[in-house]
Amino acid sequence: MPEQPVDESVVTITPLDRGPNLVKGTIRVVTPSGRVLVTDVMTKLCRCGHSEDKPFCDGSHKRVGFSSVENGPDFHKGE
Repeated sequence: MPEQPVDESVVTITPLDRGPNLVKGTIRVVTPSGRVLVTDVMTKLCRCGHSEDKPFCDGSHKRVGFSSVENGPDFHKGE
């Protein structure tokens, strides 16, 4: 599937099957004390809890066999 251009005025978070949250749009990730970790238009945030670079994904989900897929039993069903 071809990459779609990022609309930087809208932030979209897409939980990837068996992977991280893909965040697109103008974003800033900051620590609780306010230190800016990254300002970008795209990043991947850990969902599996095993990343050594939290809150960012480092690919650990592949090593630990993280499984969360759309329409799976553990996937948020919405309101």
